[in-house]
Amino acid sequence: MLALSRKRDESLIIDNCIEVTILDIRGDQVKVGINAPKEIPIYRKEVYLQIQEANKQAMEPEASEALKNIF
Repeated sequence: MLALSRKRDESLIIDNCIEVTILDIRGDQVKVGINAPKEIPIYRKEVYLQIQEANKQAMEPEASEALKNIF
């Protein structure tokens, strides 16, 4: 993991196409702005993990059989 220090209104660039800007800092909260191409999905980590878990469950054999029975 790369750890960087940034101040308000400072940015960093990822892979020449994603810009992450620190918008505001209040106590222990940091507001971050992300400018990226539309084809790059951006999720909060907890949402991403929920999506991954739902995808795993959909691939389980019981789920596959249930889908086959629908059609």
